[in-house]
Amino acid sequence: MSAQHIPLYKRVEQHILNDIDGGRLVPGDLIPSEPQLAAQLDVSQGTVKKAIDNLVNEKRLFRHQGKGTYVSTIDFNNSLFRFFSYGDGTGKGVRIHKEAGERALRAAPKHICQQLGYPAESELLYIQRQGYIQELPILVEHCWWCPDVLPGLEKGDVHIPDLMYAMVVEKYKVPVVRAEETLTADIADKQTAQILGIPEKSPVVVLVRHTYSRNNKMIEYRKTVGRADKFSYKAEIR
Repeated sequence: MSAQHIPLYKRVEQHILNDIDGGRLVPGDLIPSEPQLAAQLDVSQGTVKKAIDNLVNEKRLFRHQGKGTYVSTIDFNNSLFRFFSYGDGTGKGVRIHKEAGERALRAAPKHICQQLGYPAESELLYIQRQGYIQELPILVEHCWWCPDVLPGLEKGDVHIPDLMYAMVVEKYKVPVVRAEETLTADIADKQTAQILGIPEKSPVVVLVRHTYSRNNKMIEYRKTVGRADKFSYKAEIR
């Protein structure tokens, strides 16, 4: 069949698959939104939706209701991906794109070293990520990992997808079994205020997460700070 006779939705499918097979999109990456793809490829949003539906059915993509569609080769239906859900200030699920900023092996605070099972002032893997709704920064993550779990990730040329746990499972073959979270409120310090573009001492939501692998081994300590007026958190209990 000549290219001009290939249905438009098939062309959209092939465009997405080319990005996946070419390594431009990896498991856990948030793909462009339907309106973005429609504009980029000069097709209707209905055509894009049909293409994405097909790739979701083939399990090449995973659609997280209200958050967007991700590249998938693992089970995103497990509780780790279903129960933790960020939203906007009204509580509605929303598409949040994350970008890695600072990352390095650095001496961690004493209480984090202790929780991850390391002596005080040990060098752990630190990753800071910012989350955006479109172009608006609404959260910042401070992640501390056991360095032996994710060797080499301190290098800036290693891509970190939006769903970081997808990379942990897929690339590093480390199972993410469960996580515990504590939600509190606080005010923005100077650094957080600058990152989020809000006045210092503005109200923020603080979410501390402890992530575990097999044998109840804690592998990550994460502190997420979000704008109280633009960010919400939803937990599903069943």
